[in-house]
Amino acid sequence: MEPTLLYVLGILVVVVGIAVSIGLHEIGHLVPAKLFGVKVGQYMIGFGPTLWSRRIGETEYGVKALPLGGYISMAGMFPPLKPGGTARTASTGFFQTLVQDARDASAAGIDRGDEDRVFYKLPVFKRVLVMFGGPFMNLAIAVVLFAVLLMGFGLPQLSTTIGSVSQCVLPATSERQECAASDPLAPGAEAGIRPGDRLVRIDGSPVESWEQATAKIRESPGDPLDVVVDRGGEEVGLTIEPLLTERYVITDDGEIATGPDGEPLTEEVGFVGIGAATETVRQAPATVLPMIAENVVGVANIILNLPQRLVDVWNAAFSEAERDPNGPISVVGVGRLAGEIASIDTAPVADRVASLVGLVGSLNVALFVFNLIPLMPLDGGHIAGALWEGLRRRVAKLFRRRDPGPVDTAKVVPLTFAVVVVLGGMSLLLIYADIVKPISVF
Repeated sequence: MEPTLLYVLGILVVVVGIAVSIGLHEIGHLVPAKLFGVKVGQYMIGFGPTLWSRRIGETEYGVKALPLGGYISMAGMFPPLKPGGTARTASTGFFQTLVQDARDASAAGIDRGDEDRVFYKLPVFKRVLVMFGGPFMNLAIAVVLFAVLLMGFGLPQLSTTIGSVSQCVLPATSERQECAASDPLAPGAEAGIRPGDRLVRIDGSPVESWEQATAKIRESPGDPLDVVVDRGGEEVGLTIEPLLTERYVITDDGEIATGPDGEPLTEEVGFVGIGAATETVRQAPATVLPMIAENVVGVANIILNLPQRLVDVWNAAFSEAERDPNGPISVVGVGRLAGEIASIDTAPVADRVASLVGLVGSLNVALFVFNLIPLMPLDGGHIAGALWEGLRRRVAKLFRRRDPGPVDTAKVVPLTFAVVVVLGGMSLLLIYADIVKPISVF
């Protein structure tokens, strides 16, 4: 298939994945809302003009023009004014009008006889379940996709098979990348080791992992090692004497360690000049949840440092600065990554499919974490409001005070408006950056 068609196919896969994720997110809200008797007027995927809709019972199900999210419309999201309260109009100010409009829209779907089928009258734990249902669906999708990725496709990891053999010894700080005639021959090449050989034993000890082999080599400069390799089904004995050479210090994350001055750190260790081949290994079920947790922590760190991250994105988009490959991206950026992954003709089809599965899984983890931010209109904002109401009522009951009633979440609608504006600006910035300075697979 042509690379362009593969690129488009990759984008379509992610678009469908996002649409399904949004749809299931809203179902996560819809099902508990209906189970608890709340009147749901609409279930919509997207925003803007309605492209298609169908009414089933009291709920209108449909698709809108802008696939940037979704929503369900529940009756009574906000409580009415307390007795004696005064409804505000536009003459009192823009933000006050926003509050009153929110109350009016909340009450619009309440027909005669439905007064008790409203969201704000649900017990606190039921409101939390309704609002948490959406993010929970994204978490469930992520668990399923990562299970498919880890247990079905597997992850690439270093094997005990030799993938490459260096012909010479160059210090880590060398500016040259190619061997010269005067460079000493690498111990591995000198001993006759070949790509495709599989390490069996080193000094009589069975080799179980590549890390075990490299640890033995690094600690043995100048000591001849008896090495047995499997070459085409036949065991071949070799003698290798690691050289003492300068290598970069590698952190537990696989990155080159740096000192206080920012310069890379080096150390003198034994060196043979061999590299491992990678192999795809299916993982145990127990690896799925730790992978999800790792992704959750990564997304949470991005959100906690979002202001600085956005400054970095701005600088990269409007200057020659490099874009952080681990920074936030928009749906446009996700689509570009999917297209690039699908069009890598040098990678096996299974590897490309696995990468797309992982991409959609990671996106659902991001949706799970992002929607739990305790700010309206996000689900976390409604959860925070319900929990605050529960706390107020518990304190009032403890001190035998009058029930304070439902928390008037309509009062934070101006803050909600500000959050929407900020999120819109952030989205525009990320989309622009993903067009002019995209994050690339290559």
